[in-house]
Amino acid sequence: MKRSNNRRLFPCSALIPAFGLIALFTSLSGAAAPEEKAIDAPHGVRVSVKMIGPVTQVTDLQIICVLKHEPAGDKYIEAMKGLDDKLGGLLSRLRDRGEFAGEAGETFLFTPPANSIPAKRMLLIGVGEENALTLDRLRLVGRIAAREAVRLNVEHVGFAPALRDQGSNRIDVGEGDAAVTGQFLLAYDTEKRLQAQSLSPKVELKDFTIEAGPKFFEGAVAKVTAAVAAAAAEIKQRSDTPYSEVSH
Repeated sequence: MKRSNNRRLFPCSALIPAFGLIALFTSLSGAAAPEEKAIDAPHGVRVSVKMIGPVTQVTDLQIICVLKHEPAGDKYIEAMKGLDDKLGGLLSRLRDRGEFAGEAGETFLFTPPANSIPAKRMLLIGVGEENALTLDRLRLVGRIAAREAVRLNVEHVGFAPALRDQGSNRIDVGEGDAAVTGQFLLAYDTEKRLQAQSLSPKVELKDFTIEAGPKFFEGAVAKVTAAVAAAAAEIKQRSDTPYSEVSH
């Protein structure tokens, strides 16, 4: 009798145990998206609190706060240590060489090395000595962040205070995030008014993302939401009188 060459074919999935299929589908679809709470803000800006860090956040401009350099040695904990490692030691070398001290209001802008972090550019904003850290200094950070975002003409901004990751527990994380966010929105409103009066080039910021760790996420959401509402109310009370009396 002639043997048949026909073979019964089985789907590949039949050869994979159920747990293998689950793992396969999970790997194909990718990990679950980080938890995120979005809040509508003035001028169409989407403010959000996102459970993510600066090492993985995709954005046009990534901003972090930096305490003043300690000659005896700066602290790099968890997210800050991971960020410095990803950047190939760039942060620690800048500071150890005295090329970025981290004075209050001091800024340092750079392009992250290829294959390091997904942000297109990174901005360090100094907040000065840890023992003199206040909410007012973080409000200054918010104003600087908005003006630099406009100057750089970016649409997406990520912000991580990173103060806990430098050993500072002086300010509640949610309160600090709220201080930065409120002033960011107020400064951006000023920029939009300047643009409307042809005193500044047109720039459209789309979103401002606060990056928060799991322990601080809920507190940050509550306080940032309140800060957005307070900034929106203050913006409504601002004068519409032109800044300049010179006619265009």
